[in-house]
Amino acid sequence: MATSRSVGSMTVDRHVGPPSHVSTLMATALPYPTELMHDIRLPGGAEVHIRPARAADEPELLALFHRLSARSRYQRFFSFIQRLPRRWLQQFANVDYRERLALVAECPSGATLELVAAARYEPAGMPHRQEIAVVVDDRWQAKGLGTILLDDLLRAGEARGVTKFRAFMLVDNARMLALIARLGTVIARSTEQGMVEVLFTRARRASV
Repeated sequence: MATSRSVGSMTVDRHVGPPSHVSTLMATALPYPTELMHDIRLPGGAEVHIRPARAADEPELLALFHRLSARSRYQRFFSFIQRLPRRWLQQFANVDYRERLALVAECPSGATLELVAAARYEPAGMPHRQEIAVVVDDRWQAKGLGTILLDDLLRAGEARGVTKFRAFMLVDNARMLALIARLGTVIARSTEQGMVEVLFTRARRASV
């Protein structure tokens, strides 16, 4: 049973139990890909742990959303949303590590680890083609973290048979446009109503 209500132009589903797509993912998911886990040291010296997302990350992903500035939220969601719909949160955290994959970055914060960035891909409606998205906590932007996360994501996608990636972004999101130009080979690009759509493959020359 589910009910819904409108929030601006979005509809928020209120599910009792996980939605059907989450149950399907749980049944078909690959084993947790520990080979994608690794530690990095950013140019400024900060140590960050990168790993695949898991369902238990929902609270930390929500906390990351609430820490984002209004501009970062708009660049990621193309709307000044104040609340992250629960269904979206479930989609972000529940992946099958094949058709849907998400990587997160976490760093020490006191006695715990704080999730500070995430990159994901999901089906784009055509075989072997996935849509990507990246979000980084404002405090961690311009430190090279988004570059490392996206590079890891593209490599993992290729290893799983993805041949093309697609991204949507605002025309003024120069940082994301530059990141794709660095890590990818652009096949097609179009602009409409302030949005840019880019279709690309992972560049063999890419290095982090």
